[in-house]
Amino acid sequence: MGAGLTVHFASRLDQIHLKLYALVDQGLGKHEGDLRALTPSREELIQAARWIRPHDPSSGFREMLERALHCLGVEDADLGP
Repeated sequence: MGAGLTVHFASRLDQIHLKLYALVDQGLGKHEGDLRALTPSREELIQAARWIRPHDPSSGFREMLERALHCLGVEDADLGP
């Protein structure tokens, strides 16, 4: 037998994390629609936001992240320091 092709797919939760990051980084558009289609729970969005925070700890990015969460229905997320 020859070499085979191995394909890995991002899990739904991984996709939520990546789409929220892309939405904050690139603004509303395709990523928002993709993220909404995944129907993330409040807890999943907060988990994704906490994962995103260390990637860009600037206050401006945090503000955009909070706005994105608000747009997605999460208004009182504790994102830590």
